[in-house]
Amino acid sequence: MLKVHKIQFSYQNAAILKSISFSLEKGKNLAIIGESGCGKSTLLKLIYGLHDLDAGQIFWNDIEVLGPKYHLIPGMPFMKYLAQDFDLMPFITVAENVGKYLSNFFPEDKQVRIAELLEIVEMTEYADVKAKLLSGGQMQRVALARVLALEPEVLLLDEPFSHIDNFRKNSLRRNLFAYLKEKSITCIVATHDSTDVLAFADEVAIMKQGKIIESGIPEFIYNHPKSHYIASLFGDVNEIVLQDEKHLVYPHQLKVVINSDLKVEIINSYFRGSHYLIEAKYGNQTVFFENEVAIEKAEMVFLKIK
Repeated sequence: MLKVHKIQFSYQNAAILKSISFSLEKGKNLAIIGESGCGKSTLLKLIYGLHDLDAGQIFWNDIEVLGPKYHLIPGMPFMKYLAQDFDLMPFITVAENVGKYLSNFFPEDKQVRIAELLEIVEMTEYADVKAKLLSGGQMQRVALARVLALEPEVLLLDEPFSHIDNFRKNSLRRNLFAYLKEKSITCIVATHDSTDVLAFADEVAIMKQGKIIESGIPEFIYNHPKSHYIASLFGDVNEIVLQDEKHLVYPHQLKVVINSDLKVEIINSYFRGSHYLIEAKYGNQTVFFENEVAIEKAEMVFLKIK
């Protein structure tokens, strides 16, 4: 189990993380989300042991995670950390980069392992291509395969799909998180993409200004957001006041009805494939809702919260 207990960290006298605590069982996937600059990346670096804590402790089972003051080479050997810069060796091939830290004692086993990892990240056809010739998204996939090579007990991923095309991102996510579950690898993902959270995370921690302000099961937090900030991390959200009561409502939770207290004027319709996202005006507010068909600009319609 990973245990993070009241850790604090500052940089040049500015507090970056403030009394962060949580625990995570072996084989579980925790997603950390929050606005840019809230401390997500710094938290991953501290868990890996790249910085020294100002206060608090981090344990993996009975082993305390310690920083550069205690280790000549920062980082814990049973963890792997994938940063947003990929640190590949540009003049060797994709396969050589992936197998860089694998033993050469059994060369046939090494090649089988490299092939398995390249299949997971869908880079098999690029095995013999030099890393310098890859796109940013391809480099990210190779870097991901490399951190998986030695099957770490804990995997720390900082925006692991940020450079990857949308058409490939979904299958890659499915491959990766299925593999981590199969191998019981504990994973923490710092992300801004709600799909990483809702579809694949066992737990979510929401950060703001260096603190965890909410944590729990993603589905519950999505359906019961405590603030506009929390709801907005999962996509568009409306803050609607009806009869002096404030409601946080996602676009799919509003539907057009014959009559209601919520009358809006249509501003625009945006085609989203399976539906239209409709932008409307309600008093001084902008409201978004989903509808099966486009609605003419300036038309007045009534809405109801599902």
